[in-house]
Amino acid sequence: MAITAAMVKELREMTGAGMMDCKKALVEVEGDLEKAVDWLRQKGMSKAAKKSGRATSEGLVRVARSAEAVAMSALLCETDFVARGEQFIAMADKVAATVLEQAPVDAEALQGLVGEDLTQLIASVGENMTLGQFVRVPVAANTFVGQYIHANNKIGVLVTVECGSADAAAKPEVAELAKNVAMQVAATNPMALDESSLDAAAVEREREVYRQKALDEGKPAQIVERIADGAVKKFCKEVCLLDQPYIRDDKKSIADVVREAGKACGETLKIAAYTRIQLGA
Repeated sequence: MAITAAMVKELREMTGAGMMDCKKALVEVEGDLEKAVDWLRQKGMSKAAKKSGRATSEGLVRVARSAEAVAMSALLCETDFVARGEQFIAMADKVAATVLEQAPVDAEALQGLVGEDLTQLIASVGENMTLGQFVRVPVAANTFVGQYIHANNKIGVLVTVECGSADAAAKPEVAELAKNVAMQVAATNPMALDESSLDAAAVEREREVYRQKALDEGKPAQIVERIADGAVKKFCKEVCLLDQPYIRDDKKSIADVVREAGKACGETLKIAAYTRIQLGA
């Protein structure tokens, strides 16, 4: 029997289940609407769909690793109590492992890979759960990807350090640098790696705020631009990772810390990229 869009729509309205789940149910029972409702109930999808509107502000950030890549993902739920449960932790780990092994290109692809298991868990536990942000970072021979997960598992950071050689990437100084920089990112949430990668519109907004403020205060026209330039320089120091004061020693910038680590291991090191995932962000 041909499954029409109208049949799928009617089943969705009856159960609240997803469109693809409704279509699958109708295919499985050869278009019998009542049996399709029962099929969704048996799979827990109808029950899970009713919870889909609930807010998910708790959860876990998890990391999975292999020799080729590092994956980080967030799984969200309604309460911290559920987030600490064994079933939820196992599911969060499965999501990270799936990102690592299957390399989904977007949220829809990841949903297709783990959605059925997640629906079953929602039905079992009785809380809404949703997939959060995720990232998969390839590991080259001359790179090291460090991680930091905040103690409550609500913030996770990956930092890629680019080295001059594979031997350097294996040195403990590089691993220590990556971890320390990841802790910095977790604590300060920088907007960009450096000034060159900062959003030009954000810089111009900052410049215009202080330019206008100086004009309103009656500052001489010849020094207004200098005031605006100084404000932008300060802004970049606050929001650009490499320019930020190091949280463990504010007399040093992160760029200084990178240089010192490179000198210690006899290599030129570079922070190539970072990713920060925070629940609710």
